[in-house]
Amino acid sequence: MVKIYVDGKKYNSCISNNLLEACLNLGLDIPYFCWHPKLGSVGACRQCAIKKYQDKNDCSGKIVMSCMTPVENNSIITINDKESITFRKNIIELLMLNHPHDCPVCEEGGNCHLQDMTVMNKHYSRRYRFDKRIYKSQYLGFFISHEMNRCISCYRCVRYYKDYADGKDFNVYGSNNNIYFGRFNDGELESEYSGNLIDICPTGVFTDKTYSENYSRKWDLQSAPSICSHCSIGCNIIVGERYNKIVKIENRYNENINNYFLCDLGRFGYGHSNSLNRLNYCYIKKKKKYKKISLNKNIKKIVKIIKNSKSILGIGSSRASLETNFSLKQLVGKKNFSTGMIDIDHKCSKLILKILKKNIIKIPTLKEVESYDSIFILGEDITQTSSRLALSIRQALKKRSTKFLKQNNLYNWHTNAINNTQKNKKKFLFLTNTDKTKLEDVSSYSFHSSIPNQIYFSNCILSYLKKKKLNDSFIFSKEIKKKILYISNILLKSKKILIISGSHSRNRSFIKVAYNISLILKNLGYKVGLILLTPNVNSLGVSIIKGKSLDESLNKIKENTNSTLIIVENDLFYSFHNSYLKNILTKFKNIIVMDHQRTKTVKKSNIIFPVSNFFESTGTVINYELRAQRFFKVYNINFYNKNISTTSSWRILNIIKSQLKNKVNKIKNLDDLINLCVKKIPFLKNIKNAAPKSSFKVCGQKIPRSTLRSSGRTSLRADIDVHEIKQIEDHDSMFSFSMEGSTIYKNYTSIIPFIWSPQWNSSQGLHKFQKKISGRLLTKNSETLLISQKKNISSDYFKQDFNFFIKNKNLIIVPYYSLFGSEELSQYSEIIKNKNSLPYLFINSLDAKNFNISNKKKVTFTCLNDTYSFFAIYSNFLESGQIALPIGQFKTSISLIGKQIQDLKEV
Repeated sequence: MVKIYVDGKKYNSCISNNLLEACLNLGLDIPYFCWHPKLGSVGACRQCAIKKYQDKNDCSGKIVMSCMTPVENNSIITINDKESITFRKNIIELLMLNHPHDCPVCEEGGNCHLQDMTVMNKHYSRRYRFDKRIYKSQYLGFFISHEMNRCISCYRCVRYYKDYADGKDFNVYGSNNNIYFGRFNDGELESEYSGNLIDICPTGVFTDKTYSENYSRKWDLQSAPSICSHCSIGCNIIVGERYNKIVKIENRYNENINNYFLCDLGRFGYGHSNSLNRLNYCYIKKKKKYKKISLNKNIKKIVKIIKNSKSILGIGSSRASLETNFSLKQLVGKKNFSTGMIDIDHKCSKLILKILKKNIIKIPTLKEVESYDSIFILGEDITQTSSRLALSIRQALKKRSTKFLKQNNLYNWHTNAINNTQKNKKKFLFLTNTDKTKLEDVSSYSFHSSIPNQIYFSNCILSYLKKKKLNDSFIFSKEIKKKILYISNILLKSKKILIISGSHSRNRSFIKVAYNISLILKNLGYKVGLILLTPNVNSLGVSIIKGKSLDESLNKIKENTNSTLIIVENDLFYSFHNSYLKNILTKFKNIIVMDHQRTKTVKKSNIIFPVSNFFESTGTVINYELRAQRFFKVYNINFYNKNISTTSSWRILNIIKSQLKNKVNKIKNLDDLINLCVKKIPFLKNIKNAAPKSSFKVCGQKIPRSTLRSSGRTSLRADIDVHEIKQIEDHDSMFSFSMEGSTIYKNYTSIIPFIWSPQWNSSQGLHKFQKKISGRLLTKNSETLLISQKKNISSDYFKQDFNFFIKNKNLIIVPYYSLFGSEELSQYSEIIKNKNSLPYLFINSLDAKNFNISNKKKVTFTCLNDTYSFFAIYSNFLESGQIALPIGQFKTSISLIGKQIQDLKEV
């Protein structure tokens, strides 16, 4: 720490900061545009000008750009001298010369950094009286709108998209006063992180197209902190609602996980919540027709059915909350509860949980991922399945160590200087996969082969790390042998090594070999991190609760018995192929489905119960680190229509249980259920600390979900009733459904439902809620780890059998994943259905010739007695003997992986 003097006052500051960061950390306001905590400084906008003095005797000083000036001991600066103020005011006037006067119609209005800085500089009149520069905006895809005329040429967008996210299809064109930021031609942005342009841009050039369809000003949104439900990373988000619709998702800063950025699935994947095909009412099937029934009658009907059933089976879900799965298990009993995962997923998640509980190898956060210098990914296409992790890996390959920066007299914010050192980088990424992945552009070596051969390849590396020699039965070519030795030696020369694998290939051997490699490196004295990914947001949570796999549970039910099946938030057709389920579901006399989407399973049920989704309920999920995180209800779904039967799954399950036993329901709120859960499953004791209790108040009041600037909610129901109804109290969280409540929420930054601070209306004001920029929030995040930081000392290796890929006459199915569509909930979004309208598969060009299949032509085939139709696309990387299908989409199920197809032919 060093001393600096700002406008005559003495402060302590970190020497690694620039003066802009230092002042913002101290709560002092300096306007800026081109600087960003993650993009560093380039000094392009000239807006952060301040005056710096050589010493106490220097009376004149000189204008410097605070973002490009390092902090030095005894630095003397002034922010508010007349010359600095005039300089900044002149700069903002020049930046605004060509900016249109369209704040009332601009979607960034009220959430705009340019507005905030203009007001901060007191620029209120325009002297420019000539024609403005006019650009033609571009079509950038389904999610992002482009309005180039609002650009102030801060270069943030291109620095983020090209330099940070490694996008290839976006750039800056032109020169001097004729600069254009966009694509060479109109078209959809290819990066999985393009949505961050909305937050990165300080103006309204890039806006959320999905938000435009149900637009509302920021101050009129009702918001709540939540967790992204699309993968096992558990990114933190802020969800905004208006008129009973989710209209916007923004990044919620979490130092350890998503930091400042989300992937596009997390930002735009909320369409399922607003689907017109949503379930809102209870139904019962009579004479092959569904009849609407009231909530109470439906509960009584279910209680009666369960009482009269000979056997009962409850199927949980890895996309449902911890509390929902626990409640279902309590209702049906330990022996009758299924985790809702197909056998291979069940076994993979169980194995991963076992490894995490060993607590031998460090499980890094996404922030810590950026500190590793060698990364080895086994069998995972993480750009599509756990996309935010892939963005962190890209930063790890660019990041320079503190030692390197000191040796070269560089600061971590000096972007251009650091980028110039990338030519001499010594960081490595290795990966194995069945086909080409999006990380190929930064990988040092990629091994494309079948799943058995990938596992054998990884075991060869393990063998060399252990014994300094390869397996005796080596099957690969000399070229691949060289690569195995190359990777092994790089790992042995590295300081910090990260191994990543998971269950998306549906093969436990990947998980075992990843753990074995991590363990041998740890035993050799290396700093090692291990990340094991699961398919869903709460796969580990439901594994902790324990239950049987889907296969085991369904196969035990005998035919012609009075059996009842309760399925909670799970589409069985996502896991099993059609012909299997047609036979198995006939064994049940009663099929009760609780879900928020009209899935194929819902259509096979005879009793339907609508339940709330992540945005409409409160609960807990467990991410890949065993980090318990709480998500909160954003709005009351019954606000506009009291007749809607939708409620939280866990609440309904506990009501049914109490009526079944003729007892008073003791579960009054989420806290009661969590206490019971912890009592029954001691390993989950820390979930109590994931968030404050529902009774938590600030100065005697709950925290408001709406800002003080909100227009209020009286007019929202004016077409229904001119009288404003009393807001329902939220007994499950510390929030209120209004703008009424404590305004001192800044001291509780981990649970704030929106970002706003005086003079800082946009999300750029996040530094007002942080202890220091890019550091911790003023209070810790609403989360807790289930395992201690203390590591165990020793553990055994997993034994493995080696199987090689044997080609058959018929092709073997392997999965390929896409960011939108592979995850189940995203398939119910209309915009994503349009985006993924054409079903296609990948096939090796040699196999295609053997089967007389042309590129991009429609083909059909049969697998497990079901017929499928796709467009075939040639792949140069997919090994012969395999066919890659979009598992989970277009009626394909997980059960198809590893199966042979028959009758492949071109239509």
